[in-house]
Amino acid sequence: MKRFIICFVALMMGIGLIYADKYTINRDNLPQTAQEMLKEYFPKAKVGMIKVDKHLLKKTDYDVRLVNGTKIEFNNAGKWTSVDCKNRAVPQGLIPKAIRNYVAKKFDSVKIVKIEKKSFGYEITLSDDVELKFDLLGTFKGVKMDD
Repeated sequence: MKRFIICFVALMMGIGLIYADKYTINRDNLPQTAQEMLKEYFPKAKVGMIKVDKHLLKKTDYDVRLVNGTKIEFNNAGKWTSVDCKNRAVPQGLIPKAIRNYVAKKFDSVKIVKIEKKSFGYEITLSDDVELKFDLLGTFKGVKMDD
């Protein structure tokens, strides 16, 4: 029984090492699509850290933190899933036109500081901490309520 427990613990530790997170600042560790997105929308921003997050049953995710505080999450294909610019506005090109137009019309003096792409649509956070939900076409669905 002791032998079984020792083998099991060794196996779990080995699996843990294989799937351990990796940290780097080298943009070359990102998929090409993610590299292109960073070059287009954050050309002058320096990378503070890239976390390559390997999952046992899921594919690899990438979390990028820029020196200016911006956090960007990418899926295994290199497509962004979340952009959090803290107090700065999210680049306009990342926000669907319908959402940009709605926010400009209904929330005149605020900016979009965070956008998340979900399976059902988009969740955005405004500079006044209001969180809005939109479908995949950019149609307003409601204000996000904390659970």
